[in-house]
Amino acid sequence: MKIHTERFKWYDAALIVLFIAAAIMIFSHEIIGGLLISPFMHLYESDETGFWQVFCLYFQFIGVWVVFLPLCLIFKRNRPILKALWTAPKGNNIRYLGIGLLIGFSLNMICAIAAILNSDIAVYYDSFHFIRLLLLFIAVFIQSSSEELVCRAFIYQCLRRGYRHPAVAIILNALLFTVMHLFNPGASVIPMLAVFVAGIFFSLMVYYMDSIWCAMAAHTAWNYTQNVILGLPNSGQVTPFSVFRLEAASATNSLVYNADFGLEGTFMAVAVMTIAGILIVVFYGKRNVKPYDPWTDM
Repeated sequence: MKIHTERFKWYDAALIVLFIAAAIMIFSHEIIGGLLISPFMHLYESDETGFWQVFCLYFQFIGVWVVFLPLCLIFKRNRPILKALWTAPKGNNIRYLGIGLLIGFSLNMICAIAAILNSDIAVYYDSFHFIRLLLLFIAVFIQSSSEELVCRAFIYQCLRRGYRHPAVAIILNALLFTVMHLFNPGASVIPMLAVFVAGIFFSLMVYYMDSIWCAMAAHTAWNYTQNVILGLPNSGQVTPFSVFRLEAASATNSLVYNADFGLEGTFMAVAVMTIAGILIVVFYGKRNVKPYDPWTDM
């Protein structure tokens, strides 16, 4: 791995960056996030609909935002990451935010329709509560974007600063993204391959579309569609509140549905995200526009 000799510091070494990122995620989610959702716990315990259980599950990731942003401000060398999160990159705009939502929703629905047509799952309409669904969308965005903060902002940008080839940043942040899902219910070889491909896919949005906003939106739409709209497992996590409910599911795994991990633990998900990633490279790579580099002035 070739390094940027003029920019590389010891704390840009890949193993150190990955270790710091993992520590940030664990501390901020488990401890800080746990403290922040504690006022909601009495609602969680008395709510028979399951709404507050789902809300707390996702909203707990607010701890990552609470820890991450001040850390970037405190450590001067990492402050440029904040520019990469705001509107300095050309792709961080409302248009790409909308494109990301459309991509995440469409890809997940393709996988869901395939599972339904293959008779792996059957769903039925349960209920629609606009305010609660809006609150859950915000909570899912917090969760999904927090993972993007750690992987596609911190790890990606630090490794782009330290190493010349973008593949280092793209592959290694996807690797930690995969490790973050290793302890989810149903984690096995194919689901972890799918998560790794998803990490690559979101990284391609950042590199070729110059938009972490697009990656955050696509990640959110995938999780929200799968878990809150369709009522299907999201990385093995089944939630009790959704627009549709899972009426029946195959007890065995197929190419399009994983009984334990859900839609995203399948070859179908790998194929869909691989094709979408290739389309991003082909379409946006032709523009030959270099992604925003927050370290140019350092």
